[in-house]
Amino acid sequence: MIISISIVTYLPQKKQFYETLRTLGVALKFLKDFVESKGEQHYQTLILVDNSSDLSTFDYRAALANADIEILVISGQGNVGYGRGHNLAIAMTKSQYHLVLNSDVAIEQNALRRAIYFFDNHADVGLIAPLIRSEEGKLQYLYRRYPTVLDLMLRGFTPHVLKKYFYIRLAHYEMRDTINEHDIVWDPPIVSGCFMLFRTDVLQKVNGFDSRYFLYFEDYDLSLRTHAIARIACVPSVSIIHCGGGASHKGLKHIRMFSASAFKFFNRFGWKWL
Repeated sequence: MIISISIVTYLPQKKQFYETLRTLGVALKFLKDFVESKGEQHYQTLILVDNSSDLSTFDYRAALANADIEILVISGQGNVGYGRGHNLAIAMTKSQYHLVLNSDVAIEQNALRRAIYFFDNHADVGLIAPLIRSEEGKLQYLYRRYPTVLDLMLRGFTPHVLKKYFYIRLAHYEMRDTINEHDIVWDPPIVSGCFMLFRTDVLQKVNGFDSRYFLYFEDYDLSLRTHAIARIACVPSVSIIHCGGGASHKGLKHIRMFSASAFKFFNRFGWKWL
């Protein structure tokens, strides 16, 4: 199997999720054509991890009607969290590559083909991250240098009118001096969990996500552990649109989860305050 994909869902916005699956199907078709042009067979599997047990009311197969893909659904486990949900899928797969994907991402049609081509030519790379744009087409700076507690507070909870006074600091944290539409960024410390394309053996060697994070910071943790055994590359020719938002805009419950996960992250990798 060339590629497997896991998506963990919890009460997804159906219209947005449909678009994720539709664009995934198109990208998989372009990847299949690329692989078969080299005389290789191509198999692909999508594993949907249903943490809210509501996918039975959503016709996800219609969104993938034109894609030659096996679809598996894991349900009945309850809301076990983002990382643990993906781990259920990762434990099942025997693919060459595995894509961790959010349900709020639209994939550019050539993204997977270009990513696999990049893997073919860079044997030391174990994880590819994409160029990320918003729905309006603006770059999203979702890659990070190692955070301080102050960085997280400024970025997540400072009123927009005050953020301009900390622009230089936040721009450094968000790697705005490095991320652009043309240059490959090698070994960024932390990449976004909305789209993480791994060599599956690398992902399994680091034992997938740390299930102690229910939500937030699981991608920070996984990025840092991946650096220990493989290179990470942000490849701008691999492009997606991301529609997600920050924890501070989702209410007190998400702020609490964010804070709890941040505490676990700093306890594991080291506290930096200022």
